[in-house]
Amino acid sequence: MDPDQTRAAVDAAITTRRSVRAFLPTPVPRETVAEILAVASRAPSGTNIQPWKMHVLAGEAKAELSRAVLAAFAEPDSATKYTEPFPYYPAQWVSPYVDRRRKIGWDMYGLLGIGKGDTERMREQTARNYVFFDAPVGIIFTMDKMMRTGGYMDCAMFMQNVMVAARGRGLDTCPQQAFSRFHEVIARTLGLPETEGVICGMALGHADPDAAINRLQTEREPVSAIASFRGF
Repeated sequence: MDPDQTRAAVDAAITTRRSVRAFLPTPVPRETVAEILAVASRAPSGTNIQPWKMHVLAGEAKAELSRAVLAAFAEPDSATKYTEPFPYYPAQWVSPYVDRRRKIGWDMYGLLGIGKGDTERMREQTARNYVFFDAPVGIIFTMDKMMRTGGYMDCAMFMQNVMVAARGRGLDTCPQQAFSRFHEVIARTLGLPETEGVICGMALGHADPDAAINRLQTEREPVSAIASFRGF
């Protein structure tokens, strides 16, 4: 392929990736998902350990998992009863991270017409995670619990490849860390071994172009704010 065409195709797949939170019911063939995962498996990993594992769900298998997680989410003490095997967020938020987090939250709620203090509707929106935002395919990513930070980084690069490869095929995704907290429920439902921990979930399918929430546009810091160049 011409280098300019290659660059344009790769750049387009990366820059058009976004977290989609409303999907069409259009099925995605198993062969397509397998192809995406095969492409993604070229992700780098330290000394080629390839720590990533994934459980791909559709149809009744996906619905069964959603029912189990939603039931756990509905428990009054779910916020303290369930914990994630690989802590993701900091124990205490500081600027500028908390500011960015709040902004995307209020931007999203604004599109949905959810006002400040409407905790019931906020909770309903959070619950949408656990049906994979109605995507036809849900993926649960896991890793051996004995792995450390490097394994987590390797899995993250693999997941990024999944999202970019999906875009190259006209599909959309949403990585969902919200699933990690319900590792215990997911492990029981999917029959995971004790050594395996849930990293996150991911919805995969075709974005619903008419859904208001899919108009959400997140901002990125300019290169000048995040990179320091020396020796050029």
